[in-house]
Amino acid sequence: MGKRVIYALVKNMRPHQWIKNGFVFAALVFSGRFKEPEAYPPAVLMFLGFCLVSGGLYLVNDLVDIELDKLHPEKRMRPLASGRLSPRMAVWAATAFIPLGLTLAFVTGLGGGLTLSTYVALTLAYSFFLKQYVFADVLLIATGFVLRAAAGALAIDVTISRWLIVCTALLALFLALNKRRHELLLLGTEAAAHRANLETYSTGLLNVLIALVTVATFAAYTVYCITSHPLKTVRGPQLLATLPFVVYGMLRYLYLANSRKHGGDPTTTLITDRQLLTTVVLWLLTVGTIVAYYG
Repeated sequence: MGKRVIYALVKNMRPHQWIKNGFVFAALVFSGRFKEPEAYPPAVLMFLGFCLVSGGLYLVNDLVDIELDKLHPEKRMRPLASGRLSPRMAVWAATAFIPLGLTLAFVTGLGGGLTLSTYVALTLAYSFFLKQYVFADVLLIATGFVLRAAAGALAIDVTISRWLIVCTALLALFLALNKRRHELLLLGTEAAAHRANLETYSTGLLNVLIALVTVATFAAYTVYCITSHPLKTVRGPQLLATLPFVVYGMLRYLYLANSRKHGGDPTTTLITDRQLLTTVVLWLLTVGTIVAYYG
């Protein structure tokens, strides 16, 4: 296997998207167990499991969409669509990486392994047919983020807050709706030819939904901050200090999605926009400091 093939394979597995698997560590941070060295091995194993599985699932998704991606102004540059990676190699890699990732998850425990298995099943269903159904597509994307957070909690044997699950789902829904809006604007009259459900969506509908989800996310995160935390000593007055970062981060993302035509790839937007990246880092540092100090 040549270097070019390996590079194409790795690129098609989209390692920059593995940042999303960082939601696995949400329970580790908010439960306060990040101060316990023994909690890291299972959390890291679960993270690696999600990375291998998601990389394999990206290959499957691009195999299913290879002909449509060739017609897309951005996706046609993907290794499979451009011909730099053969379908045979993609199939081989997917059948190797997905089982390996699942094995790592089951090492952390039955619950974590079953959660990742559920993620695989739902993502495959999304790739093969559910992505064509309006609203089902964005709801499944949001469910994927929730499963990441739940798997991380199961891996380290803690109970994750229900409100944190709600916040995760709403944030993921916010990103998914912005992604659909970006696709609709980018493809224009050709949108339905690329994906059937884009004919059902409209920019007006998506704008309304994004506004509703934005407000709901602010409200849910505020409620999470002022209600009892898994660490009983951490209450609203402390965690509310992190709220401005959430508000600014989401408003910044909306600005980029509307004024700068970002939104098609949330991960790329995060790592390329300094203000957004700085906001996320400051939020993480603030949360970590509060939980460490009051825990």
